[in-house]
This record gives sequence, C-alpha cells and structure tokens, in this order.
Amino acid sequence: MSYWPLVGVAWVVLGFALRINPALTVVSAGLVTGLAAGKPFMDVLALLGDAFVRNRYLALLLLTLPVIGLLEKHGLKEHAQAWIARLRGATSGRLLIAYLAVRQIAAAIGLTSLGGHPQTVRPLLVPLAEGAAEARHGALSPAQRQRLRALCAATDNVGLFFGEDIFLAFAGVLLIQATLAEQGVQLEPITIAVWGIPTALCAFAIHAGRLSRLDARLAREAAALQRPGDDK
Repeated sequence: MSYWPLVGVAWVVLGFALRINPALTVVSAGLVTGLAAGKPFMDVLALLGDAFVRNRYLALLLLTLPVIGLLEKHGLKEHAQAWIARLRGATSGRLLIAYLAVRQIAAAIGLTSLGGHPQTVRPLLVPLAEGAAEARHGALSPAQRQRLRALCAATDNVGLFFGEDIFLAFAGVLLIQATLAEQGVQLEPITIAVWGIPTALCAFAIHAGRLSRLDARLAREAAALQRPGDDK
C-alpha cells in the first residue's frame, strides 16, 4: 500500500497555513494527490472535470458571490440598516429570534437554500442586526460588532442544523436509518424525523434564550459607556 497520495493532505494543511487562496490550494492538492498515486496528468484532469460536472450546482454558489458583491457596492447594507432603524419595536435579539424560527421551519420542510452565510447572513442579517442595535444603543464597539456577527452566524447554523433533521428526505436522516439498519434496528425515515422534533424545539428554546439576553447586554454596555468619568 502506497502512502504517497497522502501528501495531498499535507499540501492542503500547508496551503491553509500559508493563507494561499483556498480554491487554488484544494484544486492543486487534487492534482498532487493524483500524480502521487501514479495517474497520468490528463487522467487527473479528467477526474477533476467529471467531479465538477457531477456537482455543477456548486457553480451557483460561485455565481452568488459576485451578485452579492455588486448589491453591497450599490448600498445594500446601508439600505438594510436604514430600513430596520425605522421599525420602532425592532431589536437585534428579536430580529435574530425571528430569523431562527424562519430558518428552522424552512429547513424542516426541505427549503435549506433560503438562508445561508454568503447569501443571507453577511449581506442582510448582519446589517439588519447591527442597524437595530445602533438605533437603540448608539455606535457599537469593535468587540460588540464582532460578537453580534458571531451570533448571526450561529443563529443560521442552529436553525439549519436542527431544522433539517426533521425533513425525512434529508441525507442525515437516511444516514441514521442506514446505520441503525446495520445494527439490526429497522426504522422508517418518518419515525426518525418525528423524533428530531423535540431536539429541534430544545435547540430553538436554548438559542432563543441566549438571544433574548442580547438586548439587555447591549443596553448595559451602552449605559456603562455613558457614565460620567468613563472617558478619563
């Protein structure tokens, strides 16, 4: 057994450590792995091309990025922040709880592409959350801004991860079914999906509880900055 193809793993680690372009690192690692395995260069290219064609839906993600960049260049972030600032009852916590509910319900019925980090969180959810916070508490500090952005990303992750487990055609549900079948436990996907509902509800309650404390924390931090003598 030859261990030379494993050099591709080291190539990926080295590329990420040196902060080389991720796409270039991954593609070149595939080439290195194929050549180390003794395959001709043209055969390696054919394998890469075949993989791209079979997973061509990924090209839609690549098209999403320039579209979002163009929208941001023409003021998407500013318009989102101005719109949320006009809503009197809007707060960062309430906004994120509402997004969590929508994301989880959509994932539960198989609509996992309605949200996501590149197409929703960064261009829309983050500006809305920051705009709501600034409208109530003033300018955010760099630490507050980074914490708020992390919560936006976490909200999308929690909603998707625990919502899609309720969708009976989700690959994870089918994987659970196959794993249990190997151990002699026969279950239908609908049974596994139904048992995912309590977990999803608990995840929603726990994360919504964290988000409900966000507004109070921002208010305390804003009040602390406004106390006399803090700027000395």
